[in-house]
Amino acid sequence: MGSFDADVIGVGFGPSNIALAIALEELHPDLNVTFIEGQDSPAWQAGMLLSGSDIQHHPVRDLVSPRNPRSRYSFINYLHEEGRLFEFLNLNLPFPLRKDYARYVTWAARQFDDQVQYGKQAESVELLPDGGGAEVRLVDGRRIRSRSVVVAPGRPPYFPPPLKGLDDNRVFHYTRYLNRVDEIAAVPGARIAVVGGSQGAAEICLDAAQRFPNSRITNVLRGFGYRQKDLSPFTAEVFFPDYIDYYFDASAESKADLDRQLRYTNYSAADMDVLTAYHAKLYEQHLDGDYQIQLVRNTDILDARCGETGVTLELCERHLGGVSSFEADFVIVATGFIDLTDEEGENFLPGLLSPIQPFVGRTPLRHARIGRDYRVLPGPGEELPPIYLNGLCETTHGLGDAGSFSLVSLRAAAVADSLSKALVP
Repeated sequence: MGSFDADVIGVGFGPSNIALAIALEELHPDLNVTFIEGQDSPAWQAGMLLSGSDIQHHPVRDLVSPRNPRSRYSFINYLHEEGRLFEFLNLNLPFPLRKDYARYVTWAARQFDDQVQYGKQAESVELLPDGGGAEVRLVDGRRIRSRSVVVAPGRPPYFPPPLKGLDDNRVFHYTRYLNRVDEIAAVPGARIAVVGGSQGAAEICLDAAQRFPNSRITNVLRGFGYRQKDLSPFTAEVFFPDYIDYYFDASAESKADLDRQLRYTNYSAADMDVLTAYHAKLYEQHLDGDYQIQLVRNTDILDARCGETGVTLELCERHLGGVSSFEADFVIVATGFIDLTDEEGENFLPGLLSPIQPFVGRTPLRHARIGRDYRVLPGPGEELPPIYLNGLCETTHGLGDAGSFSLVSLRAAAVADSLSKALVP
């Protein structure tokens, strides 16, 4: 390998790069691979493993089965090795519990402990002077040289503009919810604001109402109410591999039209069992005369201020124009994540790829040019070593890249195949 420490460096070791590790082991075991992960141990959605909550996809759409149904890394084999296969098959649940799937992800990750450096934070990816590779710089000052890099840090959380600039630990993303429950419990009768109309928002409202019975919860959402997730088998074909090709080849205008049509397969919506439980809770409150959860509909947040006694949210009703405000002890933001943006946006590329930004090509709408194989493509007259985005390409590859497990194994196969061709000795 000459002066390189690895053939492939994977930044991040969540589901996307775990699937890649599996694909590389099964398809291209000759490649020397190292992964860098900021957490001290493998974990998936640790802040959202709420009791009773389930995943939102078929369990066989796991880290490997759609690519290789015979793999030992499947969810079914995990259950078999854990001695719980028949117990699972006897469950009368439409989808596996989120806790069970999180344990599966950790189980799969642990098979690659010899390839992963945990507790190491990547700071930047920079090009080597000879153009023959890249260097990953870590926060601790170490540098790792590689022939290629696969970046999978996950998408950054989205905060509405009035909440985005607040530097206050009382305002946090819903993915941190279980990490903060002890702090909420320490405030008697905590006033909790939940912002958003997503599945996560509904789940947190229900969990907080039960976990903190003396709390008061205000759920602020822009729409008329919660929408049911679109589970039509026709729209679910968005998670077929053929759709990636269709979407990738479509014009920017067509991509926008498809996104509008298919938005509620994955965003701003919730499963019917969660909506039913939430609606029943609101009805029961009416019977009891104890309105622990207040649903504030059709409402924008105009401003937010942090003070000694809490966080004040200024609200505006979107259709009648009424203005109001209230103070919360905690603001939980359940408004999703940020996709890749154009070059004027805040997420043109993940921050650690900032050093290569001048060399990256642009689309007509000034987004980064990404290949069908998820490789970052150079601009005219420029060269880039093999650098890939794994799990970040919704704007170019469609909803199958939107944090879902549905196509993670096939995306890993595409990256692995491209790597094998790019790294021919």
